Amino acid sequence: MADDPRYPLLLDLTGKRVVLIGGGPVAARRASALVDAGARLDVIAPALCEPLALLVSESRARWEPRQYVAGDLTGAWLVHTATGDRLVDDAVAAEADAARIWCVMANDAASSSAWTPAVARVGNVVVAVSGGGDPGRARTLRNAVQAALDNGDLPLRHVRRSEAGSVALVGGGPGDASLITTRGRRLLAEADVVVVDRLAPRALLDELDDDVVIVDVGKTPGNHPVPQDEINRILVEHARAGNRVVRLKGGDPFVLGRGGEEVIACRDAGVAVEVVPGVTSAISVPAAAGIPVTHRGICKQFTVVSGHEGLDWPSLASTQGTLVFLMGVSLLADTAANLVDAGMAASTPAAVVEDGYGPGQRLTTGTLADIADRAAAVGAKPPAVIVVGDVVALATES
Repeated sequence: MADDPRYPLLLDLTGKRVVLIGGGPVAARRASALVDAGARLDVIAPALCEPLALLVSESRARWEPRQYVAGDLTGAWLVHTATGDRLVDDAVAAEADAARIWCVMANDAASSSAWTPAVARVGNVVVAVSGGGDPGRARTLRNAVQAALDNGDLPLRHVRRSEAGSVALVGGGPGDASLITTRGRRLLAEADVVVVDRLAPRALLDELDDDVVIVDVGKTPGNHPVPQDEINRILVEHARAGNRVVRLKGGDPFVLGRGGEEVIACRDAGVAVEVVPGVTSAISVPAAAGIPVTHRGICKQFTVVSGHEGLDWPSLASTQGTLVFLMGVSLLADTAANLVDAGMAASTPAAVVEDGYGPGQRLTTGTLADIADRAAAVGAKPPAVIVVGDVVALATES
């Protein structure tokens, strides 16, 4: 026989009466979970601590300001008692037992007819942990499980396909796999289909199950083998087939990543879609080289610009802040010349940061007058970020 033969069970408490005896902090912790589960909660206590009083004021629980009396449990499906008074708690447990109502005793788990486990939740996944009567042990285990779920380290993929698929646009950051958000990592672990860009953190794909479909839609400068309309169609088609689709992008989906177009395409097709922000290369790649895009006493604003589209050069040249150009290495000479022609000083510091956080990271600095020649001399190539402004002087990369 197991050391603890108790039977674990998840309860649907929606609309069902649950009685909570006690008004202190322990009772409040129980109350929050109960109302979140949809219980019709009745609290019986002479006074309430602040969190319980807030639930009552929000009409999420009903309060009877008095001591417990026999008969208070009539019609209840579940009882929690946390008065701190052993005699009262024992009386509540005895009435519950006689009425065949499950009772959780906060002060004596061993005598309770029911236990509340430590719970880890991710989406619709619930993991309940019992520490064998040791609450601290249960919490420690729960925290470890929660972290593993959040990070996608545990297998979260659905075995059964859903009738209604979904799309998540996940920003993967500048390329280093460790810089993706926790939510992005978890959604990737749940994915049936991953539609991936060239600059996304591709190392994460090696962690996926063999049957996860990988669709490569990567683009290189001047070479777009999969047009945006086709990418939109791929996302919608796979989601309509009941798949959980992750559109894995570099940087942030909404910073020059055409994520807005993909969201519109999904919504127009009736496909559920969410956006998970990423660490944009516009900020992180300069930071990798020690360049802050803002700095007290030097610059308090910055502008992010697509380096290969028609631009308002006079407006950019007159800015008082940092300019950050994405996807602009091939036009660097033109960019520098246009800024100078529009009135920006040729002596303005400028930098090119290649492959930020990657194995080929390299910093090239200069001024608008010579940055193009310096970058050409070292063979600067994409992916790279161009920074123009006085903050370049703060660069720390050797």
